[in-house]
Amino acid sequence: MDVTTPASAPWLIVGLGNPGPEYAMNRHNVGFMVADLLAERIGGKFKRAGKAQAQVVEGRLGPAGPANRRVILVKPMSYMNLSGGPVNALKDFYKVPVANVVAVHDELDIDYGTLRVKLGGGDNGHNGLKSITKAMGREYHRVRCGIGRPPGRMQVADFVLKDFSSAERKELDWFVDRAADAVECLVTEGLERAQSAYNS
Repeated sequence: MDVTTPASAPWLIVGLGNPGPEYAMNRHNVGFMVADLLAERIGGKFKRAGKAQAQVVEGRLGPAGPANRRVILVKPMSYMNLSGGPVNALKDFYKVPVANVVAVHDELDIDYGTLRVKLGGGDNGHNGLKSITKAMGREYHRVRCGIGRPPGRMQVADFVLKDFSSAERKELDWFVDRAADAVECLVTEGLERAQSAYNS
């Protein structure tokens, strides 16, 4: 648990992606996939969040007892490059400290299937992170889900907006499940524990 925030403070877990069925299986939408799985785990369904351009579900994550945390899962519906507005609005509405915001996103510079959990840092060209950082600063947590680099001369924009390959899909359920586990560990046991267990 981050020592700068009280244990009672809620967590805002943001899965990054683009709305609409045409994007659902894109590499860029792995954050949405993780958020959907976490919603299943807490037994909730995403609903429109009032005036915010986002879908949310509230619940509790982790084992019963002191490690159990109140969480708000978020899927921005504003498209990736405008994620910061709805995320910042929901952070303020739920009174979530910046350090209790977790962005779950695809990461080009990490091999497919590999995870990295971190606090703060740059956006590495990721438009969703760029928008969030502009809206509320950089000191939020990230669960980075590796998708690898595009093959040959394929443009990055084309690569991230393509569906996972048939070979990747064989491991996708495992990968999304592991990323959801990393989020849960981060929220209930803290950054160091999550890094030692899931960073590879």
